Amino acid sequence: MMIICILFLSLNSTNIKADGITEDQRSTWIWNPWILIDNEISTLQFLENKRINKVYLQIDYEISRSVYQNFIEKATAKNIQIYALAGESYWITENGIEYQNQLMNWLELYQREATEAQRFLGIHLDIEPYETHIWTTKQTTAIQTYQQLVIHAKKKARSLKLPLELDIPFWYDEILYETKYGKGNLSEWLINYSDGVTIMAYRDNSQDIIQIVKNEIEYAKRMDKKVVVGVETLKSTEGDLVSFSEEGEAYMDQQLNKVQKHFSKIKSFKGTAIHHLESWMEMRP
Repeated sequence: MMIICILFLSLNSTNIKADGITEDQRSTWIWNPWILIDNEISTLQFLENKRINKVYLQIDYEISRSVYQNFIEKATAKNIQIYALAGESYWITENGIEYQNQLMNWLELYQREATEAQRFLGIHLDIEPYETHIWTTKQTTAIQTYQQLVIHAKKKARSLKLPLELDIPFWYDEILYETKYGKGNLSEWLINYSDGVTIMAYRDNSQDIIQIVKNEIEYAKRMDKKVVVGVETLKSTEGDLVSFSEEGEAYMDQQLNKVQKHFSKIKSFKGTAIHHLESWMEMRP
């Protein structure tokens, strides 16, 4: 009986951290895919050392598809999921949907040519309509165009048999909309129309992070959706409270562990994300 118990515990221990918290998603963004050409080995080693199990990888049409295929195959062997990352604020301008169509056409061809181990496992969009003048002058138009993009992306993702995820700022739960798609809270709408969101919870302490994401996590729990909490390592011009760049990696890990523990029993919470790879690499320990 004792031997059986030991075997049972050992088989299940890989999914449990030392502190008893179930291992969740730990992800990062790669906005500069040229690093795959210049430093692929060191990039993979960094991801493995930091226990990253998911990467949002920017699509650059100037990079050969074979570069993505080689990298994803090696990442897959290390149990790292790769999602296709794209999105620009100008996508919400007139005819902006053509930029999204270009992405989807590229991705469709890529998936068809790649082997199973080389394929992207999802689509991750970072569209920031608030960075355009339309948001300031015609917010309803900006939101409606954004919603149209998301609906279109969801349909295309379904045809590719891929999940669709979105980056959203934490303050979208304060934005109310009334468009042809109805009326309500913008963060709730985006949670509903995607398979998961990563909240850009850009604060440098666990108390503030927990406070600014709790509404979305609670709503996602009711809707049976997924939420990942993202933090910043790039130095910010918006003040010292936004990024962990001043405090360093050890302090960031301490704060993320506190966030993880706080939400560990809520099924909608799916882990943390660190923005972004290259600024994280340059952080002091």
